[in-house]
Amino acid sequence: MPGKQLILICDDQRIIHETLGAYFQNEGFETVSAYDGEQAISVFDLKKPDLVILDIMMPKRNGMDVCRELRSRSRVPIIMLTAKSEEIDRVLGLELGADDYIIKPFSSREVVARVKAVLRRYNQQKEEPNKIVRYGALEINIDNYDVRFEGKRLPLTPKEVEIFQLLASNPGKVFSREKILSEVWGYDYMGDTRPVDTQIKRIRQKLPAEDVGWAIKTVYGVGYRFEVENGEEGQEEK
Repeated sequence: MPGKQLILICDDQRIIHETLGAYFQNEGFETVSAYDGEQAISVFDLKKPDLVILDIMMPKRNGMDVCRELRSRSRVPIIMLTAKSEEIDRVLGLELGADDYIIKPFSSREVVARVKAVLRRYNQQKEEPNKIVRYGALEINIDNYDVRFEGKRLPLTPKEVEIFQLLASNPGKVFSREKILSEVWGYDYMGDTRPVDTQIKRIRQKLPAEDVGWAIKTVYGVGYRFEVENGEEGQEEK
């Protein structure tokens, strides 16, 4: 039988660990704790959790720094904990690659439900067959989150790869910002759609500067589309 899934809880309040730990145990999960940002990274490396619950306000290193560090080398799901007044932090967390956020104070049942939903989506993505999209010298491999142009790897983050792959797999189709949030983050984000604009800007900065026959175009007032010269279709392999 497969082992229990491990949840890393990162928060400086012990009551959070005690309450969530009890609920997760009842639902068949195991938990491990970290009480500051530096400890969160150390425990992550040591225990290799299946999901991270990460508070923004922590001693030594805040949750944003930890999220940035973990996301630079892992696709493990991250759920941010934020206060109601931290709208800008929630947006930034999504931009850095967090998969979801939960506002304090929260219901422990809600946290468990959100964790299950994020893990279910993450596991489904891992089980999907290898998919490679090619446009000339561009190659997007969503299986290993690898994007290359003329054989050289482009330094896109996991969320940037997911957005780029979504657009490139549907040339000419216009995606609203809300649709991109829904498709990439997997839920309806009721609020600021700036994370999408920020991610698109970063993707463009990392793509070739010369005319390569394709581009991410802005559809003003709506969203974005992947446009290919002469309507040429890319090659998609599974």
